[in-house]
Amino acid sequence: MRTRRILAAVIATAALAGLGLTGAATATAAAQGAHSYVTPSECRQGGGMADLKDNVCKGGTHDGERVD
Repeated sequence: MRTRRILAAVIATAALAGLGLTGAATATAAAQGAHSYVTPSECRQGGGMADLKDNVCKGGTHDGERVD
C-alpha cells in the first residue's frame, strides 16, 4: 500500500513537471517567432551576411532577422 502511494506521488510529480516544461517550450517558441533587429556586425558574428538592400540578415544564427 505504501509503495502505491509513493508511485502515485512520483507519477503526479512527473506529470506536473511535464506540464511546466510544455508551457516553457510554448513561451520560447512564441518569443522566437517575433522578429528582432540586429546590427550588421551582430549578423556577421552569428555567421550570416547582412543584406542591406533588403535589410535582412541572411544565414547564420540571425537568419531572417531585420538589420537595423
